[in-house]
Amino acid sequence: MKKKTNLNSLIKISLLGAIAFILMLFEFPIPGFPPFLKLDFSDLPALIGGFALGPVAGIIIEFIKNVLNIILHGSSTGGVGEFANFLVGGVFVYVASWVYHKDKSRKKAIIGLISGTIAMTLVAGLFNYFILIPIYAKLFGGLNNVIGAAAAANKSISSLASLIVIGITPFNILKGAAVSVITFASYKKVSPLIHKESLALEQQKLKEKASNI
Repeated sequence: MKKKTNLNSLIKISLLGAIAFILMLFEFPIPGFPPFLKLDFSDLPALIGGFALGPVAGIIIEFIKNVLNIILHGSSTGGVGEFANFLVGGVFVYVASWVYHKDKSRKKAIIGLISGTIAMTLVAGLFNYFILIPIYAKLFGGLNNVIGAAAAANKSISSLASLIVIGITPFNILKGAAVSVITFASYKKVSPLIHKESLALEQQKLKEKASNI
């Protein structure tokens, strides 16, 4: 029975990872933000999976989508962008679903999504400032090129610090808010489909226990 449960969860995680990869392909820029910051809704399946199957499942879904993206779509950043996507998305999904699993209620879902957005925004800011953008700059002609590309979209951006404060931070807040709203609105409608087989397995366990009494 335990093997059936594990296999069932693995299938669901794999399916959600594939859906997340597909959503990752439909990214689009937002006016006023640097062109390398594009919005997509690929964190949605990971959040739903994290809420339904636990925080670790959500992180695995984030990992699957990024691996699939590199294998099937290729990487224009040498894997740096995908690593950043996994790290930032993983923080968002893990924190949100961890809080939700403390007490599966609408209130905890809201608190979890807000906490996840805040955590993602902070990690994204620090990670980009100290690690990602310096690496990205080395790969693509220096920091001035990165700042210049960002300044073309927003003239207020003139340094790495202003890129973080004016560009990356509000972008992640916007992204977190958008994905959170969709997750909150859709989870209760989608979760019965994810839990359907699990409920059937639990009922079967109860029947087996009753027959052994």
